Amino acid sequence: MDRGVIVSGGRHVRVLRPGQLGAEETESWRELRVTSGAIRNPFMEPEFAVALGQVRPRARVAVIEERRGASGGADDRGIVGFLPFERNVWGGGRALGLGVSDLQGAVLRPGTALGGEELLRACSLNSFTFDNLEDGQTLFADHCADAYPSYVIDVADGYPAYLEDLRRRSPKFLRTTLAKERRLGRQVGEVRFVFDERDPRALETLMAWKSAQYRRTGRRDRFAQEWISRLVRRLAVTRARECAGVLSVLYAADRPVAAHFGLRSSTVLACWFPAYEPELAKYSPGLVLHLRMAEAAAAAGIGLLDMGRGAAEYKDALKTGELRVHEGTVIRPGAGAALHWLGREPARRAQGFVRSRPRLASLASRSLKAAGRLRG
Repeated sequence: MDRGVIVSGGRHVRVLRPGQLGAEETESWRELRVTSGAIRNPFMEPEFAVALGQVRPRARVAVIEERRGASGGADDRGIVGFLPFERNVWGGGRALGLGVSDLQGAVLRPGTALGGEELLRACSLNSFTFDNLEDGQTLFADHCADAYPSYVIDVADGYPAYLEDLRRRSPKFLRTTLAKERRLGRQVGEVRFVFDERDPRALETLMAWKSAQYRRTGRRDRFAQEWISRLVRRLAVTRARECAGVLSVLYAADRPVAAHFGLRSSTVLACWFPAYEPELAKYSPGLVLHLRMAEAAAAAGIGLLDMGRGAAEYKDALKTGELRVHEGTVIRPGAGAALHWLGREPARRAQGFVRSRPRLASLASRSLKAAGRLRG
């Protein structure tokens, strides 16, 4: 039986589990990303949704279709969009992978006229929350509460051009980082870099470093959540053209000293989980790792490294520019909307208040680190 909901313009919305997407849906998703003109960020590809669906039972994908012929039957409908989301037992919706995904939103054919609240109704959602909405998502543009920079490294003109730009903008930073790399080689052992490391032990080392970093800085340990650990391990063996896991490792004397796990498409490397050996912090192995990653990415035909939102000194030093992502919620009127507001909005506004005031943000950061030391 062909189940679904009819929305404006005679469009038809079906809701599937990500694992139920067939070859036609998957290919249509990829084609829509191409025609949208958006960068091929791997977080917006169907393989990421499928991997998320394997670890999050409430993950869903709305498939939006419209009639191509006169009959209006299933065989006469063409796909014009997708919305990946998660739904809780009260009907509250959130972007797929909220809190861990660095880019979110609908995948729509350009020019598709559809209202956000109307789509939510078709998906049986009373709200839809996002924290890294892709810029230019007109479906949800009126519901964005805040916008944030997502820092990028552009290596489309090649690594030498990027290095020259870095030398011009931050000569002391570059000189110091390269000197530390040489000193690491002299004092610890020969330095080598692997862009796409397949050894699962290296991934476990990275996850252990990252967990320790979260605890040390007083933040929630993401890898203590089983579904995130499972997601990363699944994506580490994903090898689709537009969504593949990439583990990059910097070694000194065959000892891992810094590592990063992210996702790549044919043109974008989405930076996700970087970490390094704290005992070797004086050599700045994390910065060395990022320079090596930029070089290897450029050699592999990748033109952009997206370091994501969230201010950090290393991002300011390495970036060539910024994209924008958005945070907000679409709410349909009703009791479910009131529950959402009470459960999330006051905390979100308080966080925004702190972030917008540098002195308060600095105090909050120091307090988190002090809490982390006490827990340690």
